[in-house]
Amino acid sequence: MKINLKSLLNPQIDRRGFLKSSALFSGAAAVTAGLTLPFKTTKVQASTLAESADKEKVVWSACTVNCGSRCPLKMHVENGEIKWVDTDNSGDDNYGEHQVRACLRGRSMRRRVYNPDRLKYPMKRIGKRGEGKFKRISWDEAFTDIAADITRIKKEYGNEAIYLNYGTGTLGGTVTKSWPPGGSLLARLMNLSGGYLNHYGDYSSAQIAAGLSHTYGGWANNNSPSDLENSKLIVQFGNNPAETRMSGGGVIHHFMEGKAKSNARLIVVDPRYTDTAGGREDQWIPIRPGTDTAFIAAMAHVMITENLVDQPFLDKYCVGYDEKTLPKSAPAKSDYKSYILGSGEDAVEKTPEWASKITGIPADIIIKAAREIGSTKPCAVIQGWGIQRTANGEIASRAVAMLSLLTGNVGINGGGSGAREGGSSIPFVRFPTLQNPVEASIPMFLWTDAIVRGPEMTAVKDGIRGKDKLDVPIKFIWNYAGNCIINQHSDINRTHDILQDEKACEMIVVIDNHMTSSAKYADIILPDLTTSEQSDFCMDASAGNMPYFIFASQVIKPQFEAKSIYDICTGLAEKLGVKEAFTEGRDQEGWLRHLYQLTRAQDPSLPEFEAMRKQGIYKRKVKDHFVAYQDFRNNPKANPLSTPSGKIEIYSEKLAELAETWDLAEDEVIHPLPVYAPTFEGWEDSKQGNYPLQLTGFHYKSRTHSTYGNVSLLQDAAPQEMWINPMDAQGRGINNGDLIRIFNDRGELHIAAKVTPRILPGVVALGEGAWYAPDGQKIDHGGCINVLTTQRPSPLAKGNPQHTNLVDVQLVNKV
Repeated sequence: MKINLKSLLNPQIDRRGFLKSSALFSGAAAVTAGLTLPFKTTKVQASTLAESADKEKVVWSACTVNCGSRCPLKMHVENGEIKWVDTDNSGDDNYGEHQVRACLRGRSMRRRVYNPDRLKYPMKRIGKRGEGKFKRISWDEAFTDIAADITRIKKEYGNEAIYLNYGTGTLGGTVTKSWPPGGSLLARLMNLSGGYLNHYGDYSSAQIAAGLSHTYGGWANNNSPSDLENSKLIVQFGNNPAETRMSGGGVIHHFMEGKAKSNARLIVVDPRYTDTAGGREDQWIPIRPGTDTAFIAAMAHVMITENLVDQPFLDKYCVGYDEKTLPKSAPAKSDYKSYILGSGEDAVEKTPEWASKITGIPADIIIKAAREIGSTKPCAVIQGWGIQRTANGEIASRAVAMLSLLTGNVGINGGGSGAREGGSSIPFVRFPTLQNPVEASIPMFLWTDAIVRGPEMTAVKDGIRGKDKLDVPIKFIWNYAGNCIINQHSDINRTHDILQDEKACEMIVVIDNHMTSSAKYADIILPDLTTSEQSDFCMDASAGNMPYFIFASQVIKPQFEAKSIYDICTGLAEKLGVKEAFTEGRDQEGWLRHLYQLTRAQDPSLPEFEAMRKQGIYKRKVKDHFVAYQDFRNNPKANPLSTPSGKIEIYSEKLAELAETWDLAEDEVIHPLPVYAPTFEGWEDSKQGNYPLQLTGFHYKSRTHSTYGNVSLLQDAAPQEMWINPMDAQGRGINNGDLIRIFNDRGELHIAAKVTPRILPGVVALGEGAWYAPDGQKIDHGGCINVLTTQRPSPLAKGNPQHTNLVDVQLVNKV
């Protein structure tokens, strides 16, 4: 369907070109490629608003979805209804004090609030899980049934059988936050009721968090994107903020401003020519998925043999680059330099010619890139989370960091650590969730396994933490503001079969705004309020040189019978006998005032509560860019890292220990060094079986994961398509726009083809987050990539390898 631009530019015209009574966007809104709008919004004076108050009121709200930004929205309300949505118009728009303009997703908030899929009242399942058949029930009946099931399951199995599933639908909120689940109000409720089975890691960054923690200790920071104004070269590995973090407060704005100031060269390494490249790049290096470590090893070979490494930095700050800094426990020749030069255990020299066969990158390009990175300083190496979301993503994340380490760019302006971008924030006191009495924790990706084989799961095989093994399977699931029950979890057909067995997981409670794919698998559904129907403080997640937070006020009255998560938990707390302990005598407004008072006690410069409500957004310009590990670089003895050695660990004794003690499959690799290891369902396997194409996913600009996936206007602007190179398409008789079947032994989906040279031959790509829409024959017509992804976890983090898949593609009419 074609988009009528008039309907987007004029809030009084619909997409057919007809007048309408209410509007979606401000008159300044326009379709873009997914970036923040390239013009200034019109300032609205307070006096103008006062003059029209009898006709219209304007209320500050926010978009709090999981895109890495929090964006302010100005909701224009008439007679209790949102008529159109504007965005930030405060400040003079000088960089560092700029307007935080929401992207087109946030500006479509009105279509989320009034969406046909909106959940209206509590419901109880009457069909099979997944059928979407429910009956309406009262709130009291819902609370009574849920409390009874919690009490029964606690008595029969213990609190370890109750699980808070992963959800990120409301991110950055204070009362409403869904991530991490351990920081949500449900966690507070369950902690007052005996606890719950916890999880660690997340779908976005489990592998990089685990991998780089063994390099830098703890969560690995990087310089803020605003610091790119000091860089001479920027190297992006699988990082695409133009689509993932595309608002005025997001990384892409700071990236563009910083790069414009420095005029730094940009190298983009990605199998797909992304919108972040989009004419900004000086070089695009398309690479086969899962082979980044081989590419980096070959560049390291060039740097070492041509004396382009920063030896003094490696000697002073790092462990295990060469033999003289190896730990005493390490075998001889187990250092990184020996591995690269072929004198290590595998006796393979990691030359550009060796890597070229693996990566598909010509040797001369590898050599040129290595020389440029090795001779240009400061150089900012940044990795997105795409390359670590693979079968050996932990190793890949450590490998990217090697480029920063070999060149000594860590801890300096314009350089970086090789991790994802960092940033500054304004400290804010968050809602207390109390201590979880249950010690056991599972990797978040293995919750379906914990249903079917919970007591078989152990620490050394499945990464169980807090105890050696689980005692009971998962019997009760809380799913708040998340679509991971089915849509965002891997191997949907397997998950469907597991959830169909009501004797396995006995109760699933979904709290959400819409009838998502996951909500259809609930036993009881509780309708949640949107951000527009309640008040909350919302924090920015990835600011560069201007951190901020938003007071999102209640814009309209709650729709239908929906309740806030605070009121839902309060009602359940009363049934469970912990209401007083849960509320501490406060309602939601009372908690907001209390938490803000505590925050202002730490920072008296913040506005008063009512002034903040009126102001809507608070911005703070940061004088100095955030530079990761700067204190360590300046004085490593006074500021040691939290690694066992206190230094940057290229060779990790802890990883060597895990490699020896954990129960791993033959093709699973945990290694003390960032070595290249072929992945299951990787490029090597594509030459041997029935599925010759590597399928990778990407975050799509029409959605934030699955949020906004049911907004028809955004679907029309950026339809779900599978990217395929003309060479691969021609051999299959596929033309642009053809309906194709993408399939492997896990499932099949039908979707339109996007034939484009912007994807490497042998690789196809599909935007993640599209809503699962099966036809009853296990064929998905919504384009949900997780019909095809595997539930086999990565070796170290036990994370999701959702970009490691082999598939084939055919025309639908070709069987």
